[in-house]
Parts: sequence; C-alpha cells; structure tokens
Amino acid sequence: MGDMVVVRKEGLYCVPGQFYIDPWRPVDRAVITHAHGDHARVGHGHYLSTSAGVNVLRSRLGQDINIDGIEYGATVTHNGVTISLHPAGHVLGSAQVRMECGGEVWVASGDYKVEPDKTCAPFEPVRCDTFITESTFGLPIYRWEPEQQTIDEINAWWRRNADDGRCSVVFAYSFGKAQRILSRLDPSIGPIVCHGAVEPLNRVYRAGGVDLPETVMVSDIDKAALRRAIVIAPPSASGSPWMKRFGDYSDSFASGWMLLRGARRRRGVDRGFVLSDHADWPGLMSAIKATQAEQVIVTHGSIPTMVRWLCQNGLDAKGFDTEYGDEEEDESTPPAGAAASKAEPEPQAGAPDA
Repeated sequence: MGDMVVVRKEGLYCVPGQFYIDPWRPVDRAVITHAHGDHARVGHGHYLSTSAGVNVLRSRLGQDINIDGIEYGATVTHNGVTISLHPAGHVLGSAQVRMECGGEVWVASGDYKVEPDKTCAPFEPVRCDTFITESTFGLPIYRWEPEQQTIDEINAWWRRNADDGRCSVVFAYSFGKAQRILSRLDPSIGPIVCHGAVEPLNRVYRAGGVDLPETVMVSDIDKAALRRAIVIAPPSASGSPWMKRFGDYSDSFASGWMLLRGARRRRGVDRGFVLSDHADWPGLMSAIKATQAEQVIVTHGSIPTMVRWLCQNGLDAKGFDTEYGDEEEDESTPPAGAAASKAEPEPQAGAPDA
C-alpha cells in the first residue's frame, strides 16, 4: 500500500478511507481533531469528532452542522479503515486520529501538548508506523516552565495590581487558553471578567464538566470593583474601544511566543506570560519517541529543522505543506518577526533532549 495519508488541495486525505483530516476546503467527510478555526471550518458535508468536542464545534461552526461524536478510544470503520480518536491534550475535545488499514497504523496528531492541565484530557501516546506531527514550536529554544510556575506568576501579578487599585487584563485566545488560565486563577483576589468572545466558550466547558471559577461580563460589574478585577480577553480586543472602560489597567499576553523578547516588545504589553497549548521542543521529541513510529511526517511550524533533526537521528522523516496556523484563535501563527527565531542554532544529533 502507498501512503495512507496524502496532501490534496482540500487538506490531508486518507486515501483508502476516502475522508479528510482537518480539511481547509469544503469536503464530503471530515474528521476534526479540534475546534480551532484553522482546523475546523464550515462547509463540510459530515463531521466526525470526539464526543467532548461536539458542543465546541457546534458553538463555533453552527448548531445545524451534521456531526457525529465518538468517545476516546472507540472505533468506527469507514471504507475499510478503522478510525479511533485519542487525547491530544491541546484543548477541550482535542484528539489525535488513529487510522488502521491492512495491518498498517498511521496517526495524525493535530495540535498537542504533553503537559496535562485541568481543562482537557491529557495527551496519550499512540503506537503507530507513521506519525504526522505538528511542529509549531519545533525549535530547541522553545522549552516551557511548568504550568504551575506561570500560573503563580499570573496570580501574583494580578494581586499586586489589585492592591494598587489597577485592573489586570490578560490577552489570551478565547478557546482553550482562556479557559486554561481561568481554571487556575485565585478568585479570592478579586472579580473575574470575561470578554463576550470568551464567555460562551466558558459555558461549553462547564457543560463538559470542566470546573471554572465564577465569571462575569463587564456590564455586570461596577466601576469600583473593576479596580481589583482580572479581565480575560482575546488578542483582537487590544486597542479596541472596549478597553476604555477599564481606565488605568495593566495588560499582559499569554502565549508561547512570549518566550521571545521581540514578540513581547511588538505586542506592546506590560507583561508576557509564557504559556502554550502546544508542545515545546522536548515535548515534541518525547511524543515522537513514544509512538515508536519509523516514519514521521512534520506539518505546520518549523518543518525543515525538525525533518533534518529526525533524519539525523535515524528516522525516515519528511514534511507536509498545510494551511494550518493562519487563524488568530490559534497560537500556530507566530507574531510578525518571530520567524527570526529560526536563526537560532539548530540542534545537533545526540543532544540530550532527543
């Protein structure tokens, strides 16, 4: 059998199964790894996702989409290909797609991270012959601190601002990152305000059994209370008229890109918190190793660096050109100028984090 998955103009295509994975153009049958806008688009005839992802997809694509949801690990067979979905640890309902046909197993990772958090099922390595992996932060400079350390920094920053009578604003992607931060905030410090793009997704998370603290809309809180509040808003709210109601505020941005000084400077915020829903370099390497795959196909991100590194370390590796990472709602698109990070030294074969 030739390659089980190839790239077509519509997206990643499972040849024997005759379905697409996260297609970027309308198709008849689409298996969706998660509901970020660059992976889940309107116009497909039929959608398949995890059960946990169905309500998120409906909230973002429309209640009337034709969608089926299956539990993690359950199987369905389509045109002789056995499909199952396995936790990716990225956002609520996110999944890797396992495909088995003729005794061969391929896995498409979608977006993933290996550090667990309270808002989604933790990443689960899946044994396979070929692993299709993302590489958003596929450079050795990207290494995350433990989530607890970053959350402690956010809460401490909020507390200092509240004690000074200054509102705190965190810009974070409205689906996934916002809820991850919310789940770890200390509500004893003050009120938690959410932008109108964030609050509907909070409701979906709560309905999915995720414990989030009480949140309010800015119209439901008086001006005096705002001085002790923390506000969670999407990046698009920065500089908008909506921000004027917060008076003297301190702002921040939460993203893996905040590891780069240039990215923090370009955002023009007071603080940058390094918090990513994608795997860092060691996480990517550990995930790939755990699959025991002999062939690795690298998608959106630092493709040449990762392909070269994997080949140097004895794997059969190549890249797929895709259209992922062009949606503000996901972290896959680096801020302007971040591509300069590719000038950093590349890893050498045998480095400790391989």
